[in-house]
Amino acid sequence: MLSITRKLALLAALGVAGAGAVTYAPDASAQVSVSVGIGVAPPPPRYEVVPPPRVGYAWAPGYWRWDGHRHVWMGGYWVRARPGYVYHQSRWEHARDGWRWHDGYWGR
Repeated sequence: MLSITRKLALLAALGVAGAGAVTYAPDASAQVSVSVGIGVAPPPPRYEVVPPPRVGYAWAPGYWRWDGHRHVWMGGYWVRARPGYVYHQSRWEHARDGWRWHDGYWGR
């Protein structure tokens, strides 16, 4: 039979191990896709000076955003890296019915 001290030590060890398991929270993997269709072609992309690499981040290049009346340039920005994923940048795609916008996303 275990002594009361051994039982308490075992209980404390299990509590510490359990606390470590509870604090682990993986990155969210839900994705949202937005698609906008318009009849006006976007202007050519602007030249941007890409800053030096940042550890733990990926560069998302600038893009033309449609504001409902015209295209507006949105400068590039840093996106927190997701290990095991590749960043696919935002883009305009020409379709039968005009131009379609696709948001950037992380994919495997």
